[in-house]
Amino acid sequence: MVESIFLADALATTALGEKLGKMLPPHSVILLRGDLGAGKTTLTQGIGKGLGISEAIASPTFTLVNEYHRGRIPLYHLDLYRLQPEQVDSIYPETYWEGEECEPGLTVIEWSERLPYLPESYLQIDLTYTEDHQRQASISTVNADFADIFR
Repeated sequence: MVESIFLADALATTALGEKLGKMLPPHSVILLRGDLGAGKTTLTQGIGKGLGISEAIASPTFTLVNEYHRGRIPLYHLDLYRLQPEQVDSIYPETYWEGEECEPGLTVIEWSERLPYLPESYLQIDLTYTEDHQRQASISTVNADFADIFR
C-alpha cells in the first residue's frame, strides 16, 4: 500500500511527523528519501515533537547519528548523506532498529537509499516537490502494519 499526502508547507510536514511520533511503537523504523531541502529533517523534527522531545532536533549530517532519550520512547536519527554505501556498516545502523544494544525506540534514517541492507519491517517515506512547489510524501510500508496512521 502506498499513501500519498500533499504537504502545503513546512508546518504540514512537521504535523505529519508529529502524528507519526505520537503513534509509532518502539522498534519502528522510518526510512526517508528525498532531494536536499525536501523536508526530511523537518519531518524528523515533527516526529520528535510527537514523541514529546523538547530539545532541538538537528540534522546529524556531520555527526551521523543523534540520539534523543527524553521522549515517550528514544529517537535515533541517522543521516547517511556523507557516507558511501560501503561506509554505512561502520555506524552499525541495525543496532538502533534491533534495539538489542540500545533502548528500543524509533529509528529515522535520512538518505536511506545508501543502506546496504534494510530492516525487516519499516515505513518508507519519499519526499518530493510537486509542480506547484508543494511537497508530497509517498508513504509505503514493508512487512509492517501502520494502517492506523492513515485514518
